[in-house]
Amino acid sequence: MAIRLQCECGQVRGEIDAERGYARGTCHCRDCQAYARFLGKPGLMDDNGGTDIVPMAPAGVHIHEGMAQVACMSLGPKGLLRWYAACCRTPLANTTWASSLPYVGVPVACMAASESELEAAFGPRDAVMIFPESALHPVKRARLRFLLGGMRIGLGILREKMGGRDGRDSPFFDAVGQPVRTPAVLGLEERVAYSRPS
Repeated sequence: MAIRLQCECGQVRGEIDAERGYARGTCHCRDCQAYARFLGKPGLMDDNGGTDIVPMAPAGVHIHEGMAQVACMSLGPKGLLRWYAACCRTPLANTTWASSLPYVGVPVACMAASESELEAAFGPRDAVMIFPESALHPVKRARLRFLLGGMRIGLGILREKMGGRDGRDSPFFDAVGQPVRTPAVLGLEERVAYSRPS
């Protein structure tokens, strides 16, 4: 099942292969919250500071139009690479700096699909709560679903590695494993500023 990937203004377009998704989760980590504030777009986080995201195999992400608009930043020298559409600041993906890991986290914000389509493809929102201790308000953590989700992600990564696939199979790394954009790494002052709840 293919789900359209599209930035808000429509300059970046592609598709997600839903069968390559590992799980669906809501991440409340402080870095995801800071990233949402950096992008400055209302609605990226829910009321609890959670971001709806689908961890998946890099080969399941395809960008067909607007690659020139794809930008990359990191909240720090050791933070994730966070990819977004520079034209309208829509988040597109999170990856590690190492292309050897077959993992990409795709925010639901860039998927042009209804909630029923998303549920059919990846399961319900909030099925896996990630870093609930960083939520802006108390959230219920289902430990069994968290463990099962973590196992699905780990098994998906292992399956991809055993198949000889890695991050270079995504649009975000080149053939030698380097990011296709030089990441803009935030300095300490900026990082601290975006880490404060507004």
